[in-house]
Amino acid sequence: MDIKTADSLKKLPPYLFVEIDKAKRIARKAGKDLIDLGIGDPDTPTPKHIIDALNKAVKIPANHKYAMDAGMPVLRQEIARWYKNRFKVSLNPDTEILPVLGSKEAIAHTPFAFLNRGDVTLVPDPGYPPYNNATILAGGKPYKMPLLEENAFLPDLKKIPASILKKAKLMFLNYPNNPTAALAPKSFLKDVVKFAKKHKIIICFDMAYSEMCYDNYRSPGILQISGAKEVAVEFHSLSKTFNMTGWRIGWVCGNKDIVAGIAKIKSNMDSGIFQAVQLAGMAALKSNTSFYKNMARIYEERRDILVSGLEKIGFSINKPKATFYIWTKIPKGKNSMKFANELMQKADIVATPGVGFGKFGEGYIRFALTQNKTRMKEAVKRLSSL
Repeated sequence: MDIKTADSLKKLPPYLFVEIDKAKRIARKAGKDLIDLGIGDPDTPTPKHIIDALNKAVKIPANHKYAMDAGMPVLRQEIARWYKNRFKVSLNPDTEILPVLGSKEAIAHTPFAFLNRGDVTLVPDPGYPPYNNATILAGGKPYKMPLLEENAFLPDLKKIPASILKKAKLMFLNYPNNPTAALAPKSFLKDVVKFAKKHKIIICFDMAYSEMCYDNYRSPGILQISGAKEVAVEFHSLSKTFNMTGWRIGWVCGNKDIVAGIAKIKSNMDSGIFQAVQLAGMAALKSNTSFYKNMARIYEERRDILVSGLEKIGFSINKPKATFYIWTKIPKGKNSMKFANELMQKADIVATPGVGFGKFGEGYIRFALTQNKTRMKEAVKRLSSL
């Protein structure tokens, strides 16, 4: 039988990180000593007290049953407490918080909850691929908002055509930003809220890197802006904050009707988070700030090693104050895919080509700060020899 996939699958670009993984496997099979600065996956372990909480919870038979789709009430209450402490914003744990299997799950479900065929999602370019791809799978149309260096990698809302705004239902934003490491000031967030209210657009604000901040910077949330709860939700994750990428736990919070829409899709497409993981997530949220500060010091040291090394080679870089990414222009005359391939072939360094995040990522490359200081120094040495 001739098996044919859905037309929507044919519209998807190749998922960037799958292609990178294939190249890495081939290189390692050939015996190469790769320094992987590609995917943003923390290289330090999950804190012991979180692992201990999981070990305790997993021995309780009641936690082995199906988990509630809406998450344990005690977890939602802990999220509300953490959020109030961090952002000074109150959330109703019963209606304004939905625990999810990592923020990617909730992001991917959102277009299915709010788009009818032909509706538009405003998507940052360069941007996290699921914003674009989930829109396509849900039958919507992505409209790319260019994130340009001359505009501090913030979208120019005034340049979005009126014809697009009539069809737009969602807008994805992500600050601190992946891949550019850009920041969004509160003045911009105020403009976004005003814009969304005017055009009746749902704001989907991805804050996966909210706690990965340096140089005394603290990232604002959009729900801190007056009136934002009328139009916005935020997506949060424990993955980067607590080195829990494989645990798959996060949440979406904000406008109760938007949260409810996502919850309805979730209940029809997957199940709740394993309760032992939810209890471990509670232990993470109860952690004191010393863990954040220590991780920030580690990434700052790595950032400084790589940035100073790249600058000596001739790269021009704005030292990031958040995320664990370095986003930099590549040498003139090269495209990002070829340059990334050159780094792997000639220096055994894995980096992510900017074009993998969208058309406007061409001409850039992203390095992740997910190797220790020794390996970072070795990476600089290898880059210097090119």
